Amino acid sequence: MSNVVFFHAGCPVCVAAEQTVADALRDDVEKVHLGIQKDRLGEAEAAGVRSVPALVIDGQPFHINHGADLSDLK
Repeated sequence: MSNVVFFHAGCPVCVAAEQTVADALRDDVEKVHLGIQKDRLGEAEAAGVRSVPALVIDGQPFHINHGADLSDLK
């Protein structure tokens, strides 16, 4: 089973991506709201996430649309 994490900031773009992409995946997806869970920002950066919404699948970041830069969440 793949390790899948969905990072987002709760903005409308992120919510739409969660509803259409993250919820459609067959694997369990850990959903991380970086606006609330700011302690996970370093983890997202280390995984190569530059903006949200983004999926990280087995350590590989996949950016979905563009809701906010990680720097905007700090």
